[in-house]
Amino acid sequence: MNVIIILVPLIGTIFGVMYYYNSKEFTELLLAQPIKRSYIFLGQYMGVAFSLSMSLILGLGLPFIFYGIFKSAAIWDFALLLVTGAFLTFIFTALAFNIALANENKIKGFGYAILLWLFMAVIYDGIFLMFLVMFDDYPLDKFSLIASMFNPIDLSRILILLKLDISALLGYTGAVFQKFFGTSQGLIISVFVLSLWVLISTYNIFRISRKKDF
Repeated sequence: MNVIIILVPLIGTIFGVMYYYNSKEFTELLLAQPIKRSYIFLGQYMGVAFSLSMSLILGLGLPFIFYGIFKSAAIWDFALLLVTGAFLTFIFTALAFNIALANENKIKGFGYAILLWLFMAVIYDGIFLMFLVMFDDYPLDKFSLIASMFNPIDLSRILILLKLDISALLGYTGAVFQKFFGTSQGLIISVFVLSLWVLISTYNIFRISRKKDF
């Protein structure tokens, strides 16, 4: 689970930024053709994100298929891991493209992308935990639910733990999520919010690419 939640966003972020900057000259050639800018950049994003998602699904899926996952009761939990990994891949690849489009400087783009991943994977949880400790005398149920939705990594972790019915291991956030929404509702809401992350990030690529002066 930790490999999916931590490494997959990092790989999506790095590959997204690398592809944009390394293919910049070819992109400029495409921009000189009668092709809409949005088609070019959305096509590049979808190509990178889909390729990384398929490599994740095949790389993890095939060994478990040979191992006999279809005969195991854990097949749905394993499928949830793959779906969550695919969501994180699409989200962080889109965020990487947004950062690259907003920064012409390659070094700054890489720096901002790594900082984004570090914030989402480590710093965000630290700040969140600090708030919970500082304001433990106040009811923070709604705050915990809302704060979790602003971090796709944290939300993916909750989604997996809700399915596995071991949310108490996550701590306060997962326990509150399960307490208020239940396993089925929490699963639906988590998938919906992750889908919003993908749609909003993708739309931002479309918006920036149309207005950006290349």
